[in-house]
Amino acid sequence: MEVFLECLPCTLRQAIEASRMATGDRALQQAIMEEVVRLLAAFPQYKSSPELGRVVHQLVKERTGAADPYKRIKMESIAKALQLYPVLKEFLAGQQDQLYWALKIAVTGNSIDAAVSTKIEIKEQIEAELTKELALCDLESFAEELRQAKRLLLIGDNAGETVFDRILLEKLAADGLELIYAVRSEPVINDATLEDAYASGLAEVARIVSTGCNVPGLLLEECTPEFQEIFRTVDLIISKGQGNYETLGDLERGIYFLLKAKCAPIATLLGVKVNDYVFFRR
Repeated sequence: MEVFLECLPCTLRQAIEASRMATGDRALQQAIMEEVVRLLAAFPQYKSSPELGRVVHQLVKERTGAADPYKRIKMESIAKALQLYPVLKEFLAGQQDQLYWALKIAVTGNSIDAAVSTKIEIKEQIEAELTKELALCDLESFAEELRQAKRLLLIGDNAGETVFDRILLEKLAADGLELIYAVRSEPVINDATLEDAYASGLAEVARIVSTGCNVPGLLLEECTPEFQEIFRTVDLIISKGQGNYETLGDLERGIYFLLKAKCAPIATLLGVKVNDYVFFRR
């Protein structure tokens, strides 16, 4: 999937944020941004926005020596999400179509985890986001495939979402599925790594694996042989988030994409509005 022009200011913003989190040295921040601008000028050579993002964030890490600039933010988002966990479980227990709402909880995670500060605000935010219907929803075909499936792979996205994904996986585990949860091979932006997935309690319900790929997405050709075998042989794949969609959306392999359309290019591509939630089979 191409690097959209709209990706450039977004990547620049991320570079500024990451450099400020990684170092307080303003001269170094300026030097990093000068290099980032040169990288952005060469954007046509990259096949997707996540590939461009990887180069930019590797630059920040190399120049500052900070291996994980977003570590504090990730830990805080996981902690907030764990506070929400019992509330979300109670919410799901009260729904009739539990598969639909488990999917909705999972995809809502990215909107909630960094936006709450008190229990009242947490509850209000959940209600505001969870009541939004999925703009695209291939639930019927997914449920049909699910009845025949034995192994399911969920490709994770942001660290804070891992707790919300856990609720979806707990629902799927009740159907007797073997569950595998995939994360990035090393820190990039606020995407989930092995450490983040274990901190969320996902190991209680799924086998956690690293893809071996360090882009904020997934390039199958860069993944470990172990992960490529998993990807090839599982019965069902759910891919979370825009970054994974941007890197996997053109594959022939049938994949269910679960994401929030956070920008105009992706929303237009999917035929939905910005901030709509979608669950669809490619």
